[in-house]
Amino acid sequence: MATETAQPRPQARKPYLLGSIDAFQEVVSTAVILPKEDGVISVSEDRTIRVWLKRDSGQYWPSVFHTMPSTCSCMSFNPETRRLSVGMDTGSICEFILFEDYNKMIPARTYQAHQGRVSVVLFVLEMEWLLSTGQDKNLTWHCSESGQQLGTYRTMAFVSGLQFDIETRHAFVGDQSGQVTILKLEQDSCSLVTTFKGHTGNVTALCWDPVQRVLFSGSSDHSIIMWDIGGRKGTAIELQGHNDKVQGLCYASHTRQLISCSSDGGIVIWNMDVTRQETPEWLDSDSCQKCEQPFFWNFKQMWDSKKIGFRQHHCRKCGQALCGKCSSKRSTIPLMGFEFEVRVCDVCHESITDEDRAPTATFHDSKHSIVYMHYEPTTGSLLTSGTDKVIKSLNMTWDSGLI
Repeated sequence: MATETAQPRPQARKPYLLGSIDAFQEVVSTAVILPKEDGVISVSEDRTIRVWLKRDSGQYWPSVFHTMPSTCSCMSFNPETRRLSVGMDTGSICEFILFEDYNKMIPARTYQAHQGRVSVVLFVLEMEWLLSTGQDKNLTWHCSESGQQLGTYRTMAFVSGLQFDIETRHAFVGDQSGQVTILKLEQDSCSLVTTFKGHTGNVTALCWDPVQRVLFSGSSDHSIIMWDIGGRKGTAIELQGHNDKVQGLCYASHTRQLISCSSDGGIVIWNMDVTRQETPEWLDSDSCQKCEQPFFWNFKQMWDSKKIGFRQHHCRKCGQALCGKCSSKRSTIPLMGFEFEVRVCDVCHESITDEDRAPTATFHDSKHSIVYMHYEPTTGSLLTSGTDKVIKSLNMTWDSGLI
């Protein structure tokens, strides 16, 4: 009788190319999929706002082409109200309303939100708030009905990631110091809830799952951390599956999958419907915790034993401080987030079974250097924009195909 598998295997879903748009003079800062139309909205460093609709020929053609007075740095689009909020290089946010047929848009309001380039803009329909962050290190929120600024919060570093939980009014702010700050926003004030520090590089992307109440943060250190906010256990799960800076994170709640992309073009689809384990804290020691050989800074033990000290390493599974001889093996540990081989001690290597090594993620190549990613769950479409000034529209499917 075949043995039942303890953990679900990653779904063999592979993105394939639906179409591409390459009519840009500069890099596309942000692009989003129109959920009820076969179309895309893009804002670009070439100062343009464009709405692209797919024609019967299969080609995307711009139904709206609008040139702004300065560079467009980011945007937020609400399909329900067709409200488009565009962050500018000058620090202002320009708001437009798109017509129902997406063939025209009209200016609605301009917010003087920041003193520097707007990095993230986020419209919250339920609150009628417009949240934004800028290079002036300020988080601001405006009333979208009156246009008045409601409040501001000074961050410690330039903010590169922003998410908001409607139920608790918590804003999640990721910055270039590698820190994630949680703020409780009120109508005209805010309070600091807590801060998380787990990345060694700057935070480059945030993704919030309001159902599981889990926050994902990506970083220039190539890692992703899953923070358990709702469980209040302080759990932090690491995901190591990229070889370059993480550029985007999206969560598909209906399939329990996290989609991440990096600047080398890699797209990773993580199966989050598994019981993952926290990585252990690295232990401190002056000598190898297996053979007791001194490390090179332990001068007393080196003198007493007349031995040359060794370099310190750590087992990624147990966290013990070890010499190179006692941690010479390497293995994947997918349930701990290590999809690539990492250093483990000899004892842990023996304990890891073939089933433990079964991957929990699939890896794909977008064939361009990604700067932004957007996922639309209602259509199962994935959109990437790259440094090659090209937007790619991808479909997530069971069938294999080429990107």
